[in-house]
Amino acid sequence: MAQNILTTLRKLNHAIAILIGIMLLICAAVILLDIVMRQLGASLGGTDEISGYVMAIATSWGMGYTLLELGHVRIDLLRGKTGPRGRALFDLGSMLILSSTVTLIAVMSWPVLARSLENSSTANTPLETPLAWVQTPWFLGWVWFAVVSWLTFVAAVMLVRKGEFSQSEAAIGAFGEEEAAL
Repeated sequence: MAQNILTTLRKLNHAIAILIGIMLLICAAVILLDIVMRQLGASLGGTDEISGYVMAIATSWGMGYTLLELGHVRIDLLRGKTGPRGRALFDLGSMLILSSTVTLIAVMSWPVLARSLENSSTANTPLETPLAWVQTPWFLGWVWFAVVSWLTFVAAVMLVRKGEFSQSEAAIGAFGEEEAAL
């Protein structure tokens, strides 16, 4: 069951990562087009604003993928000095704190979006972008990260309870520079 959860999350996040990559490539192409147009005396305008929106959305949605690829930075000073059970407890503690923090971020980002929806807020820029257009995918990215974090935590707890420490470590562990070089 735990492996099914992790496999499903990895597949979903892989697809999301590809979509984010496409979005970033399109953004880069638009910026490049704007740079070329500026050399010719014209401009699309607003590419700096749009790229900021794209980065915010890409970041919130990319966090879940990074979590499952063990790409988040962790300080593991004590973790490496313990055995498999101790490492599993440190990993579960880290996941619990991460999941709680991300959930708090998602909950606290809702009022930002709600206020923009309520006020029909637009950016204070020449594009006057409706903020809800940007904040909705940004908010949903944080919600997705929270869901991925909690499901990963639950799967890891299931693995640890069955004594499958190596599989738990593969799912939520932290690897130092020495281990990564091997």
